[in-house]
Amino acid sequence: MAEQSPKLNRIGLAGLAVMGQNLALNIAEKGFPISVYNRTTSKVDETTERAKLEGNLPVFGFHDPESFVKSIQKPRVIIMLVKAGAPVDQTIKTLSTYMEKGDCIIDGGNEWYENTERREKAMAELGLLYLGMGVSGGEEGARNGPSMMPGGSIEAYKYIKDIVLKVAAQVPDSGPCVTYIGKGGSGNFVKMVHNGIEYGDMQLISEAYDVLKSVGKLSNEELKNVFTEWNKGELQSFLIEITADIFGIKDDKADGYLVDNVLDKTGMKGTGKWTVQQAAELSIAAPTIEASLDSRFMSGLKEERTEAAKVFNFGDIISPEKVDKEKLIHDVRQALYASKICSYAQGMNLIREKSIEMGWGLKLGELARIWKGGCIIRAIFLDRIKKAYDRNADLANLLVDPEFAKEIMERQSAWRRVVTLSINHGISTPGMSASLAYFDTYRRARLPANLVQAQRDYFGAHTYERTDIPGAFHTEWFKLAKKIDN
Repeated sequence: MAEQSPKLNRIGLAGLAVMGQNLALNIAEKGFPISVYNRTTSKVDETTERAKLEGNLPVFGFHDPESFVKSIQKPRVIIMLVKAGAPVDQTIKTLSTYMEKGDCIIDGGNEWYENTERREKAMAELGLLYLGMGVSGGEEGARNGPSMMPGGSIEAYKYIKDIVLKVAAQVPDSGPCVTYIGKGGSGNFVKMVHNGIEYGDMQLISEAYDVLKSVGKLSNEELKNVFTEWNKGELQSFLIEITADIFGIKDDKADGYLVDNVLDKTGMKGTGKWTVQQAAELSIAAPTIEASLDSRFMSGLKEERTEAAKVFNFGDIISPEKVDKEKLIHDVRQALYASKICSYAQGMNLIREKSIEMGWGLKLGELARIWKGGCIIRAIFLDRIKKAYDRNADLANLLVDPEFAKEIMERQSAWRRVVTLSINHGISTPGMSASLAYFDTYRRARLPANLVQAQRDYFGAHTYERTDIPGAFHTEWFKLAKKIDN
């Protein structure tokens, strides 16, 4: 048994990897005594030791689940931060053995929303309350103030409201980056789409880097200065800020800059894939997010790409265009911002559609507000999104908000120049290209889909609607074609 509290603690946390440790220390620092538990007991001792070193914080460690649960004041609230899937079910089983009716379990991991809905029902049968709470901000956010997305039992949220309002990131004029998201698995779903948008953001930034480096021939020092400058304006965000930092780090194991020696192979944990799958299930176009996922898949083919580069002589494409470096930097900035609007529009459409399907009643402007601080996609840009939904809660698409529409129109020429320039240099910009195609498709009153529907009716008698007469129609295309041929 580790150190015990002389009285019952306000809350408990199980799962003490770095995120769990940091969130526990954050909670304790905000004045809430917390019990902590981990199956590997060395992590418990590590956490209590950190609590002493970081200001004698009220963190109390327990080496067995029973004493851990019984150290928490009733109604007990326990946050779990363990790996999604089976480990969550196992932790629930271990803890619920010692819990009583009215107690509450909160899953703070990146869980599939349907698992949360299943668990909430199972917990209700035991008389326990359950929340699935997305937590964004990484290790630093967990320690100093994350964005938090709790969904599930409203009663359970009331138990922790006083804690999360203090623990979440605090944004001036906007408040704590937490709100009750909605019923069931809505908190997990919103966090999942947040991560999908994050995939899109990271992909678009990597493409901006690629064009500036490969076409504009910018050095790492120049790239650092460009991104530092961008972070002072409309692109100001956590991801732009850390990108500028990355370009300035020298390699301690070799000559040059570290970024140039990082293998071009991107990992992933599944939330981006889930987002794309959900978009497909709900028939929501999310091409920017899909392009970012495909790019991660392609990055995994490192050996194949190395061989293909030899076959297709990458680098042999010589563009006749002379590149004005300053003009390119300006254009890429515009293209990045316009593409970003499309990516967020897709994510918000997906959340809205799921909310309608599930009856969650999600408020998109409020989601933009709680993403303004603490989380990985935090950006000044999110304030614009919140205001767009404040102006019109039923906005069909962010693209048609008057402010965003004006900004896209101002940037579209630069955006087209960047995509065209990249194509002519053989540099792939799947995210920017997909965003531009999304915009160009959305703004057209008439698409070539009439031909596709005619083809479907030709080979499968799927029928079609007409532009001039209501109803469903079928034509014997084959017979008519034969008559013409004869």
